[in-house]
Amino acid sequence: MIAKEKLDKLVEQYETFDFIKDDPVQFIHRYTDKKDIEIAGFISSLVAYGSRVQFIKKLDFLFNNIAQNEPLNFIRNFEPEIIGDFNYRFGKPIDFIAIFNILKELYAHDSLEELFEYGYSNNRLFEAVVDYFYARAGKNVGQGFYHMIPNPKNGGAMKRMCMYLRWMVRKGPVDAGIWNFMPSRDLYIPLDVHVARVSRQMGLLTRKANDFKSVVELTEKLKEFDSNDPVKYDFAIFGYGIDKTNQSLAKISS
Repeated sequence: MIAKEKLDKLVEQYETFDFIKDDPVQFIHRYTDKKDIEIAGFISSLVAYGSRVQFIKKLDFLFNNIAQNEPLNFIRNFEPEIIGDFNYRFGKPIDFIAIFNILKELYAHDSLEELFEYGYSNNRLFEAVVDYFYARAGKNVGQGFYHMIPNPKNGGAMKRMCMYLRWMVRKGPVDAGIWNFMPSRDLYIPLDVHVARVSRQMGLLTRKANDFKSVVELTEKLKEFDSNDPVKYDFAIFGYGIDKTNQSLAKISS
C-alpha cells in the first residue's frame, strides 16, 4: 500500500489553484455570491460525465450564453424557451427544463444548501435530495434526467453528487467550502472509473465493483490517513494517476 507520506505530498502537489482551470470546479470560481456558487456547482456536477473537453464546453456555453453569468437570476426567472435546444449526451432539453424548473421552485423559498442540510440531518443525505427532484420530475422526463440525478437506492457510486458536496463543504484553494452544516470527515470520495482503478493500484481499494460499497470502503481506508478530511486524497489519487501516466509515456518515448 502507498505510504501516507507519499499521499500527503501528492495532495500538496495537486491541491493547488492551478488544478481549477482544467476541472469542472472552475465554474464555481466564476462567482462570489453564495447562491450563484451553489447553483453553478450543482449544474456543473450534473453534466460532469463523458468527455471532459465536451462537458466543459457545454457548461461554458450554458453559463456564458444562456445564464448570462447569473446562475441565481437564471434559475429564479427560468422559462423553458430560454434554453432552446440545449442538451448534453443523455440529457435532452426536456430533462434540463425539468431540473431547472425544480430548482426554480426550490429557490422561491429555500436553497440547495437547505435541501442537502435537511437530508444530512435526517441521515438521508442523498435520498432526500433525489426524492425531492423525483417527486417533481413529471412524466415527460427521460433517461437523461435520471442519469444526471441517479437513485442512490440502485447502489451506484453517486460520484457527481459526492463531488458536488466536496466542492461545497471542503475549504481550500480548489473547493469553495461555503456550506458549514456538515464536517469534511462525513464526505465521501467521488468514485469514477479512473479513481477506482488508481485506488486499486495504490492498494487502497479491494472491492472490484465501482459501486457505493466501494465508495464507503475507500473513504474508510482514507480516514486512516486523515480522519477529519479523507476526501482531500481525491487530489492524491488524481496526481498518482497523472504521475504513472507520465512515467509510462516517458518509457515509450525513450
